[in-house]
Amino acid sequence: MDRDVRIALVSCRSVIGDTTGNLCRMEQWIRAAGNQGVHLVCFPELSITGYHVRPPIDTVAESIDGPCSARLADLAEKHNISILAGMAERSGNRIYAAHLMAHPDSEHCCVYRKLHLGPTEKEFFSPASKIPPLFEACGLRIGVQLCYDAHFPELSTHMAINNADLLIIAHASPGKSSGAKLDSWMRHLPARAFDNGVYVAAVNAAGDNGFGLSFPPVCVLIGPEGKILESYADADEYMLTADLSAQQLRAVRDHPMKYFLPNRRPEIYQEKQSAGSTE
Repeated sequence: MDRDVRIALVSCRSVIGDTTGNLCRMEQWIRAAGNQGVHLVCFPELSITGYHVRPPIDTVAESIDGPCSARLADLAEKHNISILAGMAERSGNRIYAAHLMAHPDSEHCCVYRKLHLGPTEKEFFSPASKIPPLFEACGLRIGVQLCYDAHFPELSTHMAINNADLLIIAHASPGKSSGAKLDSWMRHLPARAFDNGVYVAAVNAAGDNGFGLSFPPVCVLIGPEGKILESYADADEYMLTADLSAQQLRAVRDHPMKYFLPNRRPEIYQEKQSAGSTE
């Protein structure tokens, strides 16, 4: 990260079966972000198609080179802003929870497919089989994760040792109040930032999806020292705008007692170890 970057996290409603409407509402947020000098805007998991773990998701899933990604690329170019947004992706007979990145100067979107599926998702979604390269935008190296992915520390560490500056974790996590959801996130997301010396940004879907699921609006930015820099947890859709400081990131990584990754010893770790071993 070689310069300060302004990002926006949009906790917004997405309705299953209304892909066109979802994209139109997203454009309003994108326009507002551009007016505030934002370089990168991120939407929740499956924000384009809507999120569900029931058959309606079958009807809205589409190919990664279909009209949804084309529209997202158009919006990035039109508003001169990098966009992260999610969709249910159909590939052959499989459906993935995918998150796309569209750049102002590219006709094609980069894609991240969810690696760790929650127990209720396994009937309808397939897990990705490999970790993709980091996304790059606005001078940032970005690791994307989706919701349940964040509960597996190895993924964040893998992204950090591959030089991620920012981990963006897009959620579609129903239930609970916004405050309770933020409290739940605070049990693990600050550790992902603190242990790895990276910024962590997280955003949840908001409101009713039209098929019986309701999501509490939440968004948060955590600094590389593991401290909350900005947060929102209330009842309404919201766009949180925040600045990532290149100097703050350097200060952590230049400090011998604040940046832990250089002192890792991966050669001593084993997947399994015999009980009682003293070696």
